[in-house]
Amino acid sequence: MTKPAEFPLDLADRCVKCGLCLPYCPTYQLAGVEGESPRGRIALMQGLATGRLDPTPGLVRHLDQCLGCRACERVCPADVPYGELIDAGHTLLVARGHPPPTQERALAALLRRPAWLRKAVRLARLPGAGAAAKGLGGLPARAMSLLPGDAGPARLRDAQATGPAPRGEAQLFAGCVTGAMDGRSLDDTRHLLEAAGWQVRRPPRQGCCGAIDLHAGYPEVASRLAAQNLAAFPGDGPVVACASGCAATLLEYARLAGEPGARFARRIRDPAELLTDAPLEFGRSRYRSVVLHVPCTQRNVTGTADATRRLLERIPDLAVRELPTSCCGAAGTHFLSHPRQADALLEPALARLAQDPPQALVTSNIGCAMHFVAGLARIGLPIPVLHPASVARDALK
Repeated sequence: MTKPAEFPLDLADRCVKCGLCLPYCPTYQLAGVEGESPRGRIALMQGLATGRLDPTPGLVRHLDQCLGCRACERVCPADVPYGELIDAGHTLLVARGHPPPTQERALAALLRRPAWLRKAVRLARLPGAGAAAKGLGGLPARAMSLLPGDAGPARLRDAQATGPAPRGEAQLFAGCVTGAMDGRSLDDTRHLLEAAGWQVRRPPRQGCCGAIDLHAGYPEVASRLAAQNLAAFPGDGPVVACASGCAATLLEYARLAGEPGARFARRIRDPAELLTDAPLEFGRSRYRSVVLHVPCTQRNVTGTADATRRLLERIPDLAVRELPTSCCGAAGTHFLSHPRQADALLEPALARLAQDPPQALVTSNIGCAMHFVAGLARIGLPIPVLHPASVARDALK
């Protein structure tokens, strides 16, 4: 695990600055300057770590505007672990007295407390809440504008087992945002897993995966959250994470919790991985044409996009096409803290959807879903945004 005052220069030195990553970096494509590229940011972090560079506002801005999409990792011939480096770079900034802005730290504090977040979502539904948030401006106003109209927690409770489940027990990871706002995806995933023969349980003492704090430069906080989740998920059965962003962090728990974290990471599953070959019978869905958006975390970290594709292929007469591979700009909380950049990155995807609107947009990450919902509303395109599990449940006989 990277310590707060350390930076892994040996890992950064793997980068030979070849530039093969440049065509795949969304921020470099948007800005066209080296400071917004992976190799440029690595050079800045090397200079900061060795004392050759000071944490100037420009340097801080370049690191802060990184999406952490890790598309560069997927194409790097030297296997540079860019995700670990950019997290360590933010940790170094915090150690040098440059933490994230106050509103972003307050948001992180809210997200790492799922019970508080659920209460905040309920308060946001009260009359006048939208006007109050708009009056505050900044991050509160942006967050309110992105809150889905159907946001809410899961409704289904753990079922009492009447006998051994044919496939054993699967534990459901709710996370923070998914647990508070995307209850439908959790319920639909549970329904499908139970239909496939799993006994599904949602451990009550689980919490945030730690992604927000890890990426913001607070690995010690993320480690505490990891320890909480390790204690909440005993056994060796699968842990199912609906949100690919959470799954990406859970898969890297070795960085936060050593060997116990590595063992836990081996249990993480995307719902589609357990459902693709399950004994389920599907009929026609109400949706005849859908567009699949593959989140960056699913494409570049978890590698589970093929399982999602195969699950959708099981639905008769469902026409599926994919959005081109590029970051939508959501990137964790980036679409809250950097609205102009995030909306600029989303614009090409919205334009493609407007040219040939599908009956639904399908994505496996709650942040991407929220970003698309708000963007589609801005351009007046009434396309529902669904988790793959919701499309599959709709077609389940």
